[in-house]
Amino acid sequence: MRTRSSQVYLRSMPGANGATLRRADLSDAAGLTRLAFETFWDAFAGHLMNAPADLDDYMRRTFTVERMTGELSDLNSLFTIAEVSGEMAGYSKLVVGNIEPGITAERPVELARLYSHQRFLGQGIGPALLDRCFEDARAAKCDVIWLGVWEYNPRARRFYEKNGFRPVGKHIFQLGADPQTDLLMQREL
Repeated sequence: MRTRSSQVYLRSMPGANGATLRRADLSDAAGLTRLAFETFWDAFAGHLMNAPADLDDYMRRTFTVERMTGELSDLNSLFTIAEVSGEMAGYSKLVVGNIEPGITAERPVELARLYSHQRFLGQGIGPALLDRCFEDARAAKCDVIWLGVWEYNPRARRFYEKNGFRPVGKHIFQLGADPQTDLLMQREL
């Protein structure tokens, strides 16, 4: 188990729509919950493969302030928030030490979430957050960063492939009553 660094970074990201990146803390729980809810909804609500009842069930259980507070308190989780003009534009979540069958690593880190508001897509928020994840993973002395991406999300798959991730397996992501297939992808650090 690692200890949470008291160091907070705040950095402007060139090419990322004037975004700044900062480490999330417990005071961000409510705002981060709203951001997570909105970005997940934006990413998946319009897809024909997602039944509204399943999406609603998953989102109501997953995106609560209580749950987010617990995630922010977990010493193995690292949240980064991207802000544009003081507004939360996107975020990422890493989980150090988490692993799934098919991932080959001695010191893995999971990229559990990387989302931005739809209006910021294509403006460099995602790449800036991903670069920060790579830096944080290396600082934690991880050798592999991995993720699960929905098989019906070609835009995200292309983004991760472009950034050096390769498919290594599959797992089930339970969306309400619907067992969906995520492709497992990893990148050596």
